[in-house]
Amino acid sequence: MIRRRLFAEFLATSLLLVTVVGSGIMAERLAGGNDAVALMANTLATVGGLYILIELFGPVSGAHMNPAVSTVMAMRGELPWPLLPGYIVVQLLGAACGAWLANAMFDLPLLEFSTKARTGLGQWLGEIVATAGLLLVVLRAPSSRVAAMVAAYIGAAYWFTSSTSFANPAASFGRMFSDSFAGIAPDDVPAFIAAQILGATLGAAINKLVGAADRV
Repeated sequence: MIRRRLFAEFLATSLLLVTVVGSGIMAERLAGGNDAVALMANTLATVGGLYILIELFGPVSGAHMNPAVSTVMAMRGELPWPLLPGYIVVQLLGAACGAWLANAMFDLPLLEFSTKARTGLGQWLGEIVATAGLLLVVLRAPSSRVAAMVAAYIGAAYWFTSSTSFANPAASFGRMFSDSFAGIAPDDVPAFIAAQILGATLGAAINKLVGAADRV
């Protein structure tokens, strides 16, 4: 049972990064230099992919695909603490494998690092906002609508945050392995992850202040 959960979490995270990175590569190639069109294509693919992955793997592992979400779930008693390190490891490994698979599909070097700079107070604040909002959605969405609401929120946050809403330490880690539209330079990853951890903490605190949600 534990192995099944960990494999599901690895596979879900890997497929999420394939979706994000692969659609970014395709969008960049087809958009002719129009970043708005490329971002729209990247957004639509991510929204669809997220919805499907949560529906498919949610009943098995919870489909967190995100160390920040898994940590908050462990703090709430919804994920056993002994499973948390395993979840984080397979999420990071899955994210890297997903980026490598996307690179391979589009004939890019299998092992490469992104040169796309993503830094500055505005982008860090964007990641805090994006991750706090994601945790609020995860914690407060009715069980039957989690997939749709998470996908819709991330799709919106691609556009209303300065960082295009990574909102996920595993995604930040995986994206640094593809020098493409969705990539992030390795030097910029630690600050993004710090902002995401702060955002997740803030989202959990806000949820507690607001009060219990009806999860029916």
